[in-house]
Amino acid sequence: METALTRLVGVRHPIVQTGMGWVAGPRLVSATANAGALGILASATMTLDQLRGAVREVRSRTDAPFGVNLRADAADAGERVRIMIEEGVRVASFALAPSAGLIAELKEAGVVVIPSVGARRHAEKVAAWGADAVLVQGGEGGGHTGEVATTVLLPQVVDAVDIPVVAAGGFFDGRGLVAALAYGAAGVAMGTRFLLTSDSTVPDAVKARYLAATVRDVTVTRAVDGLPHRMLRTELVDALEGAGRTRSLARAVRRAAGFRRLSGLTWPAMIREGIVMRHGRNLSWSQVLLGANTPMLLRASMVEGRTDLGVMASGQVAGVIEDLPSCTELVERVMQEARNVLRLLDY
Repeated sequence: METALTRLVGVRHPIVQTGMGWVAGPRLVSATANAGALGILASATMTLDQLRGAVREVRSRTDAPFGVNLRADAADAGERVRIMIEEGVRVASFALAPSAGLIAELKEAGVVVIPSVGARRHAEKVAAWGADAVLVQGGEGGGHTGEVATTVLLPQVVDAVDIPVVAAGGFFDGRGLVAALAYGAAGVAMGTRFLLTSDSTVPDAVKARYLAATVRDVTVTRAVDGLPHRMLRTELVDALEGAGRTRSLARAVRRAAGFRRLSGLTWPAMIREGIVMRHGRNLSWSQVLLGANTPMLLRASMVEGRTDLGVMASGQVAGVIEDLPSCTELVERVMQEARNVLRLLDY
């Protein structure tokens, strides 16, 4: 199925596996790429050396195009971009809107730039700065999310920009792909659906929690880092929501120290990132400090399998997913379902 997305990035199918921290590592990304979709490597939780090593590992596993996701507001974003360029990465994916200068640097090197946005005005901004495409996530999506549903946000963005639009938030099958194409999108991006595959390195016990969840078990909370965050409701989430400010801040400091050791960042660098995070978002310093919870709480579940100590970011689609196919089986299924739906619609 050829679309503006497949032509832009060189994949066979208009499907993107999103860059999920601690989840989208070399094994999942290469399996997705080999299945004919676009795999996105999550780099925010990696050191610079780990990023270079991960890119090379993906390259050793596949000849297909893949991308790297990074935080545009990270203090070392420029260094990460240079690694991507040096290693010949095909696509740069951003969790937040990159600057016009960063977009220009990547495009000059031949890298396709696809920022993720959650509002029409943000899509218009990055399109004006030269982004090649935009990934728009509606409120159904996992992790940090907005309030507007995909079915409302997607047509707004499609009508507002002249670059390919990838739809995210609520997609898990071929019916959703056809629906997104009908809205004018060039493809769909899926996170939770790829997390729940046999190629995902997430521990089996954690996958079992996702598979057991109903739609009502997926909630949005500000208790983790002060921002709306969609995840599975667990005893830990209930405890965080019920904890007092002093206790929450003490926990955040401990988590921040742990993330500093893992990431290799210095305290001054983390403070600079906190200043950037706070800018333009009306966050208190307490909320910025609570933001240090996120990487470590996610790692506890997604790497260590400690669902009692970690959080599980999740799209609402977790409530309707019931199996763990391989990436190849998943992509083939989605495309077959899409073809079947298109045949039914051919009156």
